[in-house]
Amino acid sequence: MRRIVIDKLTSWKKSAERKPLILKGVRQVGKTWLLKEFGKKYYENTAYFNFDEQSELKQYFETTKDVQRIIQNLALISGAPILQEKTLVIFDEIQECNAALNALKYFYETAPEYHIACAGSLLGIRVSKPASFPVGKVEFLPVHPMTFTEFLWALKEEKLVQYIDNIDCLDSIPDIFFNQLYEKLKMYFITGGMPESVRVWAEENDVGRVQKVLGDILNAYELDFSKHAQIKDIAKLGLIWSSIPSQLSKENKKFMYRSVKEGVRAREYEDALVWLCNAGLAYKIYRNTKPSLPVPAYDDPGAFKLYVVDVGLLRRLAFLDPVSFNEGNRLFSEFKGALSENYILQSLTAQYECLPRYWSSGATAEVDFTIQRGNDILPIEVKSDENVRGKSFALYNQKYAPSIRVRFSLKNLKKDNNLINIPMFLADHLDKFIGLAVKEK
Repeated sequence: MRRIVIDKLTSWKKSAERKPLILKGVRQVGKTWLLKEFGKKYYENTAYFNFDEQSELKQYFETTKDVQRIIQNLALISGAPILQEKTLVIFDEIQECNAALNALKYFYETAPEYHIACAGSLLGIRVSKPASFPVGKVEFLPVHPMTFTEFLWALKEEKLVQYIDNIDCLDSIPDIFFNQLYEKLKMYFITGGMPESVRVWAEENDVGRVQKVLGDILNAYELDFSKHAQIKDIAKLGLIWSSIPSQLSKENKKFMYRSVKEGVRAREYEDALVWLCNAGLAYKIYRNTKPSLPVPAYDDPGAFKLYVVDVGLLRRLAFLDPVSFNEGNRLFSEFKGALSENYILQSLTAQYECLPRYWSSGATAEVDFTIQRGNDILPIEVKSDENVRGKSFALYNQKYAPSIRVRFSLKNLKKDNNLINIPMFLADHLDKFIGLAVKEK
């Protein structure tokens, strides 16, 4: 496996302002593997400690705040000295020990020469006791599901990745590359970007095993509902989670509480929905009433769409059979193009810090996403069938005259005035193509 985030880890290692690092990400997104791989490649030694598997570790943090004493105890446990610049110290499942989470503050203040990196449940870290959290003393690094580019690396399709990297203008992509990338993208919609699912497909080419892996991940998430959520929210979480495919299958994908359960009120389910988003399992994409800065100031809190963290998990959650892989464009257009939209959203969240929004004008027009790039708000349309004409997109253009508009579709790369048509398999590289379009203006 090759992950883009490794480059950010190496930057952290070299930084003169380095703080203890916490990897943020949904469960089973590959945080532990990343840290172990990083330690193996860039350090002489790795000292790995898991607070869930080794509960006795907690006492070493609960009885002292002396960093040197903690390091000595950890060295005894690992059986090797922990060297200041040469050892990567990994604290896994750190949310299981509030004292260890709090100790990161003392590592930063009194012993910054030690390289400390942590992984753990995104939800567990969020709900840790306030007194235990070292605010301002740690760095965070988000870890997303594997991108389509990383999927190509896993399949050893380096030539395709190299071709994409070398694109330096907005000319059409030759069929020999376009067709290969199109077919690989269909498979990515089957596996999604969860590392275990990608690994199984890359090594075994077994769709049945991919189905089982994704099913097991979904089951693990649902078990987390009962482990971490308040008792009053457990059943509600299950209902919201299982309703997402049906919510996205509507023509108007706006989330409706009555689609979760007949007769319920928003305030009864709001806490459960917040939990789901805080856990990193779902993205809450608000309707934006006006494409202006600051973006949150124009959010409509009562109108939003709910997407899943990974397109493969959404497909599995919707019980969509992988046989769709062989049925032309069906996989992209299934349940009103929701898989395509979810895939594009994944690509956007990995590239831009500000969470995308969507825009609508009453009941007459709707644009799938808007993104903030610098101080520009740019509209994005996702077309999963052959018809790429959009009245809503034209209305948005007429009303706000954005410098660039982006349409993701199954058609070839092309620029037409301020509109760029980008094949969906290039979504990971959106920022690059926007930059090219700006240069060509």
